[in-house]
Amino acid sequence: MKMEDNHRKTGTTTIGLLCSDGVILAADRQVTLGNLVDNSEFQKVYEIKQHIGMTTAGSVADAQRVLKIMKAETALYEIQRSREITVEAAATLLGNLLQNNKYYPYFVGLTIGGIDSKPRLYSVDAIGSVVPQRIAFEGSGSPIALGVLEAGYKNDQTVKDNIPLAIKAVNAARERDIYSGGKRIDVVTITKKGMKFLTEEEIKAAL
Repeated sequence: MKMEDNHRKTGTTTIGLLCSDGVILAADRQVTLGNLVDNSEFQKVYEIKQHIGMTTAGSVADAQRVLKIMKAETALYEIQRSREITVEAAATLLGNLLQNNKYYPYFVGLTIGGIDSKPRLYSVDAIGSVVPQRIAFEGSGSPIALGVLEAGYKNDQTVKDNIPLAIKAVNAARERDIYSGGKRIDVVTITKKGMKFLTEEEIKAAL
């Protein structure tokens, strides 16, 4: 068995959608340990601030570490500047964090998105590349999810309009990718009203 197979990985399908009035972040909940399912209730979509969220794929330990650092750094940013951090600034902080560790990288693939003056979405790779996106995706199941998203995505649609598409994309990956799965999925919306984690009932009703 390869050494990396002993590490807990999110395996994963995570997606982000840029909408006319906000952002959708969604992910499965399965964690794998080599070819075994280690956990089927692991969260992969997180709140950084009330207007900024992040999805994680890759090494569980590295993702948890990056999440803790980002929460601390964004809080420090706001204290030092006496203003709310923008999504772009948070994405830059995240990119700098990963770039500073490029020789001992965090094995993660991240999506960060939210809303300030307008909705914003970025993909951030393990060595700190920050790329604006309309559709962001990470993980082993992302090619399957991307096929669904490209067939139905329209960036001029609202968050409410695009929720069913996000759900269908993650569910398609859960059905076809052995490293994606879990007992349920997470769907998070970020608009001017704030961040909302959809309940299981709301997810079922959206389809």
